[in-house]
Amino acid sequence: MRRLKTIEIKKVEINSSNYPKLLRHIPDAPKVLYVIGNMNLLKDENCVAIIGRRIPNGYGIKAARYFSYNLAKLGFTIVSGLALGIDSVAHKGALLANGKTIAVIGSGFYNLYPRTHKSLARQIVRRGGLLISEYPPETEIDANNFPARNRIISGLSKGLLVIEARKKSGSMITVEHALDQGREVMAVPRKH
Repeated sequence: MRRLKTIEIKKVEINSSNYPKLLRHIPDAPKVLYVIGNMNLLKDENCVAIIGRRIPNGYGIKAARYFSYNLAKLGFTIVSGLALGIDSVAHKGALLANGKTIAVIGSGFYNLYPRTHKSLARQIVRRGGLLISEYPPETEIDANNFPARNRIISGLSKGLLVIEARKKSGSMITVEHALDQGREVMAVPRKH
């Protein structure tokens, strides 16, 4: 993400006072976080993760928008993975509410995935949100990094809301992490 090269990337180590308290206590907490944006959100313990399918139906999109918007209006910070589908709807819903959102990415900042969300990433930072990665900025896109990224999404959050997840999916990997971390897990019932 070329324009992110001009934005200051900060490195936060696990023993730093800036390191997120909830995340520090998960079993496999990252030793280092790379962040761009509002560092104050690292101290926010009022976070809810919203995740789900990459290709949601209209019902899933409405549910993600409704919950992200209203939870952000209530003061919760919305955490998601900047992925296609429910993740991006969750980030946009928080921004629409003039709330805060944290995007946890599975690559380095210079190789943002998906590339189509570079504009959304910039908007999150401009509007007082935060981008987080455990990978150095130059790290290439690697599919193996995304399941590990999911433990950070749940680790930052008090609760996890799942919207339209398949049985074998990244969302369900995040659910497993959340349960292992002692987080609340909620789901929106599927509309038939």
